[in-house]
Amino acid sequence: MAEKFIGKYRIESTRLKGWNYSEDGAYFVTICTDDRTDFFGEIKNGKLIETEQCRICRACWLDLPNHYPNCVLDAFVIMPNHVHGIIVIDNWRGGRDVIVETGLKPVSTGKPVHPKPPPPVRKKYPLSEIVRGFKTFTARKINQRQNTPGQPFWQRNYYDRIIRDENELNHTREYIWNNPKNWANDRKGRF
Repeated sequence: MAEKFIGKYRIESTRLKGWNYSEDGAYFVTICTDDRTDFFGEIKNGKLIETEQCRICRACWLDLPNHYPNCVLDAFVIMPNHVHGIIVIDNWRGGRDVIVETGLKPVSTGKPVHPKPPPPVRKKYPLSEIVRGFKTFTARKINQRQNTPGQPFWQRNYYDRIIRDENELNHTREYIWNNPKNWANDRKGRF
């Protein structure tokens, strides 16, 4: 139920209470464009016909590990008005298999286990900072290209879900990879 804060309704957080989003874990993230505008192109025959904004978005996504050393990228797709991706927080910089412990079954990301892992990263960037960075980098570059500084590009918030086991990780990857083929269902407001 929506609560009031300073006389206005606000949506209650979907975040898992007590979970530290800067600790190791795999997260399914959905980020929507402002007003769900189709900035990134259109789906034809199950494939995205890309715009320049789409190419900028992809480049910014792939560049995230260069800004956030504890960020490992997994499956990702750009849709006309949103992106889906799996972000793995790995504070040991890919040096071991990441396990998510949430009281349910642990999940392995399938990363190789090295006999001597590198030292941990100096700063543990939380998921919110990584998503904020992605949204900022993308909006800034797109607005620069279009000469529209400060123009809203993304919705204010984003959706995330902690991936809790191997089965959920594989199911989420399949959902992401098949999303363009299921665009008609997404257009009806499933996400």
